[in-house]
Amino acid sequence: MKLDIFNHILPDGIYDELRRIAPSNMAVEAFKGLPELWDLDRHLALMDEFGDYQQILSLSNPPIEMLGGPEVTPKFAEVCNNGLAALCKRHPERFPSFIASLPMNNPDAAVKEAVRCVKELGACGVQVFSNVLGEPLSAPRFYGLFEQMTALDLPIWIHPMRGPNHADYATEKASENEIWFTFGWPYETSAAVTRLIFSGIFDKLPALKVITHHGGGMIPFYAEKIALGFSQIFDGAPDRNPAAEKAGLKKQPIDYYRMLYADTALNGSAAAARCSHAFFGTEHMLFATDAPFDSRGGRQLVGSCIAAVEAIDIPPAERERIFSGNARVLLNLS
Repeated sequence: MKLDIFNHILPDGIYDELRRIAPSNMAVEAFKGLPELWDLDRHLALMDEFGDYQQILSLSNPPIEMLGGPEVTPKFAEVCNNGLAALCKRHPERFPSFIASLPMNNPDAAVKEAVRCVKELGACGVQVFSNVLGEPLSAPRFYGLFEQMTALDLPIWIHPMRGPNHADYATEKASENEIWFTFGWPYETSAAVTRLIFSGIFDKLPALKVITHHGGGMIPFYAEKIALGFSQIFDGAPDRNPAAEKAGLKKQPIDYYRMLYADTALNGSAAAARCSHAFFGTEHMLFATDAPFDSRGGRQLVGSCIAAVEAIDIPPAERERIFSGNARVLLNLS
C-alpha cells in the first residue's frame, strides 16, 4: 500500500470560485493546463495507474489568506474543507482523510476551523504555509493553533510559500529564472521551522507534530552546518551554541530539527531521498509525491517518488513504514 500524505486537489466548484475571487492570481491561469488538479475523473484515472495507492487530500496553492481579508477567508476555508471532506466521504477507499486548510490571517477563526474539521469532518491534520502574508509562523498570534493541534494529537503540514516578488538581490524588484521556486521554497521551509525552533515552541509543546514538505527542505543536506552555528565558532564550544542559549533553548538546535517529520516529495531524486532518510530516519519519513504538479499530470511525480523510496537501502519492513505505516500511526488512522 502507498499512502500519499502530501498531494493536491481542488474539489468540485472550488476552482471556479478561485477564478471568481482571485482572477489575477498567477495560479488561476496556470491551473488550466493541469486538469488532474480539478477534474475528479482525471484525478482518479491518474491514481488507477499506480495500483494500491491512496491519497490524503489537501488544497493546492494559493494560501487561503491571500484570497481576501480576515472577514472573508474563514467562509472560504469552510467551503473548501467541506469540499475535501465530501470527496473523502464519496471515495473512502481512495481518500482515507484530508488536511484542513485554514484562514491564517484570522488566527482565532483558524483555530476554530481546525477543531471543526478534525472533530466534525474527520480531518487528520491541518496545512499551513511557511509564512502568513510575510509574517513568520513563530509570531505569537499563531501559537494557539500549534497548541490546539498538539492537544488534538494531530500534525501540522508546512508548505513553502514564496513568489517572484521576492527578489534574489537587493538591487532588483523581482526574482528571475524561477529562483523563487527552485531554491526559494526549500529555503522557506528551512527558515520557517528554524524560527519555530528558536521561538522555543518545541520546549513548550514537546508533543507537537510538524511535517515538512520536500524532504525537510535544506535541513538534511546542511545538517552539519546547522550543528555548528556562526556564533558558536567564535564564542561557543562543540556542545555549546550561544544563539541557542540566548533563545533559552533546553537542547542543542540540531536536536529540535530531528523532532520534525519529512515527506518524500523530492521530485523522484533517489540521492535526495537517501540524504533525507539519513537525517530523519525511517520513523520520521512519510511517503508523498506533490502530485499532480508535473508536466504529465502527476504521473512523473508519483512513479519517480515510489522508485526513490524503493532505492533507499533499508529492509522491506522499514520501507513499508515509509510508504504507509508511519502515516497511519501519526495521523491516527484506523
